[in-house]
Amino acid sequence: MIPLPGAAVNGFTVGGPLYKLIAMSRVIPHFNAPPTLADIETIAAAAFAEIPGELRLPAADVVIRVEEFPDEEIETQMDLESPFDLLGLYRGTALTRQSAADTPVTPDVILLFRRPILDYWCETSEDLVSLVKHVLIHEIGHHFGFSDEDMERIEDEC
Repeated sequence: MIPLPGAAVNGFTVGGPLYKLIAMSRVIPHFNAPPTLADIETIAAAAFAEIPGELRLPAADVVIRVEEFPDEEIETQMDLESPFDLLGLYRGTALTRQSAADTPVTPDVILLFRRPILDYWCETSEDLVSLVKHVLIHEIGHHFGFSDEDMERIEDEC
């Protein structure tokens, strides 16, 4: 039986912050070595599942991939000084630019870059799960048509 949100399980409220932390700790491995591509994928999948349905459902067909670094094409397109300068990237057509007549040639993709994420994690000591979730939500924002400036403004207002 799956408990309903608000119910108490082992003294924790289902859906509450401590309950989520305990639930995530069962999914997210503890790290004695640098997290692998598979570890980051697991964190991203768990983070995606935590996103509210009204945001998650329109992004359900977006493929989430984890790669070590941006490739040379991305580095050139984004005019990066270093491959460590980019934590994630949305590739696709934003919902605001799609039409019913469009036939997608390739699926929309969110790329998360493991090594730049780990480098940022080490430099800032930010919680890795929170960092991956932040990058993922940022890239989902691009799927919804938000620019980097739009998302900065929204984050500043929160």
